[in-house]
Amino acid sequence: MLEWLNPVKGFGVTFHTMFKKVPTVEYPEVKRPTAPRFHGRHQLNRWADGLEKCIGCELCAWACPADAIYVEAGDNTDDDRYSPGERYGRVYQINYLRCILCGLCVEACPTRALTMTNEYELADDSRQSLIWTKEQLLAPLKEGMEEPPHPMRLGETEQDYYATGRGEHGSQGTAEDAEALR
Repeated sequence: MLEWLNPVKGFGVTFHTMFKKVPTVEYPEVKRPTAPRFHGRHQLNRWADGLEKCIGCELCAWACPADAIYVEAGDNTDDDRYSPGERYGRVYQINYLRCILCGLCVEACPTRALTMTNEYELADDSRQSLIWTKEQLLAPLKEGMEEPPHPMRLGETEQDYYATGRGEHGSQGTAEDAEALR
C-alpha cells in the first residue's frame, strides 16, 4: 500500500547522518596517541653496557612474509666485539616499501633485539630513504652505555652476561641475581 515510500526509506541513513557534526582531525598539528601494542617502526635494542642484542641469526629475515629484512652476520673477536655472542648483525636493513608491519620478525627474535615502537610516520619522497639501515634502527645510547666495539662489561662469560643483563630494556642486574639463576 505504501510502496511508493520504499525509495525514500533507503535514504533514511543518509538523512539521519546528514545533519550530524563531522569531527575535524587536525592530524599534523595534533597527534593522537597510539594503542600500547601498536606495531610501528622497528628498533634494534642494546644491552645495558651498549653492546647490540642482535646476534646475526637471521631468524627475523626468515620469518618475514614480505621478504623486507636483510641481515648479514659478522664474527666477533676479542678486540672487535659488537654483541655478547660469537656473531653480530654486521649489515641490517629493513625495506619499509615492502614491510607490512605484522610483527612476525619480533616474535622470531630469540634475544629480543628487535622490537616495534609506536612511531608510525614512515612516509617519504624518496624510495632509497625508506630502506632503513642498522645505524638508523639502533636504539640510542643511554647514560652509562659505551659505543661498541668494546669487551663485555656485564660478566666474564656469555652465561654470566645474559643472566646479569636481563631486566626491562636490558637493565643491569647484580652478581647475586646472576648467582640465584644458576
